[in-house]
Amino acid sequence: MATPLRPLMTLRLLAGRGVYRLGAQLMAVALLAIWGSATYGEYANAWGACTWLVFLPTAAEKAALKILPRTRLTTTSLAGLALRIAAAPVALLAVALVLALVIAPSSVLTLYLAAATWSACTGLLMTLSGLHRLRGRPALDATAFTILAAVVAAVTTTTWLSGWSPHTHLLALVGAIAVLIGCSLSALPGEWLRAPRPARRQLTRAFTRSTVLLGITELLDAITISALFLVFAFSGRIVDSGPFHLALLAASALCSFALYQLKLRQPATSVSFRGAGGAAGRARAGRLLRTAEFAGAGFAVALAVALLVPTTRHVLLTGADMPLTVSGYVVLAVLTVVEIAMSILLIYAGYLVENTDSRVLSSTAAAAAIRLAATVACALALAPPLGAVGGFCAIVLGLTAEAVALRHLMRHSHGDSGTYAGFGFSVHTHK
Repeated sequence: MATPLRPLMTLRLLAGRGVYRLGAQLMAVALLAIWGSATYGEYANAWGACTWLVFLPTAAEKAALKILPRTRLTTTSLAGLALRIAAAPVALLAVALVLALVIAPSSVLTLYLAAATWSACTGLLMTLSGLHRLRGRPALDATAFTILAAVVAAVTTTTWLSGWSPHTHLLALVGAIAVLIGCSLSALPGEWLRAPRPARRQLTRAFTRSTVLLGITELLDAITISALFLVFAFSGRIVDSGPFHLALLAASALCSFALYQLKLRQPATSVSFRGAGGAAGRARAGRLLRTAEFAGAGFAVALAVALLVPTTRHVLLTGADMPLTVSGYVVLAVLTVVEIAMSILLIYAGYLVENTDSRVLSSTAAAAAIRLAATVACALALAPPLGAVGGFCAIVLGLTAEAVALRHLMRHSHGDSGTYAGFGFSVHTHK
């Protein structure tokens, strides 16, 4: 299960996800042109409000990619458990969507439930693709997301030609991805689909705990970004949401690319960091976090100096109703590069830490929560006078706080949790 992927297959997998992400970005632009700003605004609000739901099913993928390569006798039961955990939110949302369609098919609630179901279904397809990679069939990952990109293009084209509403557009996407999920499920081993719960409750609790703690970091990261748009709204800086969103799209695309590459390597990394090898992973993560701390401190000093010097302060400060100037866009571009570099440092450090043992998972979750609080606090101070530039400054300062917190929390992560023999992840016993 931990066999490294060949370079050509890695390129094929990256191309499959890349085509899908490009298709999703082009769909957003096309729908704005098709519907106009008013109708598109309703759709975008539903889409944006539900984007975080993609991380509910993918938490099971992260746990499976870490734990299954370390198992032999319980692989089948743990794979079945991962499938049930990933499918649960999708099933609940699908039932709610069907009920809404029966009771009020054209309501706002139905629109939001359709967007939520699409987001969760996308996460479930990612988890199924991760399981296919684990069992030595990575081509199914690339095929699934290439087909999904074609589905997005076909549904968008039909919306343009037939004048579909946001409700119909989202329901068509949900229907298509449901078929794709069904095909992906049928390609998994039958024993995985029919696997009973693990016989030992301690094992179930340990896997579930790892799933929750591994998934909550990405969930909190998504909530952090969503909170910034709320800060813009409350600060009367709605005009800055546009350039901020465009810069964020570029940053998130590169970070998603880096994260997916790490997921492709995760099974082999998990095996190499099992047991005593975890110390090397944590040491490497500590060095990366120290680098991020120094970089963040330097950024904070540079920002303070820029705000104190009248010439640079004049460039940074913008009015609430004023669009960004050319110099403002230059500053925003530089900040985007800084944010990407800091994010990738933290993503890689977190990846190394998470694949050692489960005693440190509470540390990564706590550090993500600290980042959320620090980012929102900095945004409340910087977004009103600096707009989009202040939003990106808040992200960088929040990442710095996360680096400081995670490095210090790692020092105190050696509790008395036992390690379940043969699996390399923690099992807490309650006396």
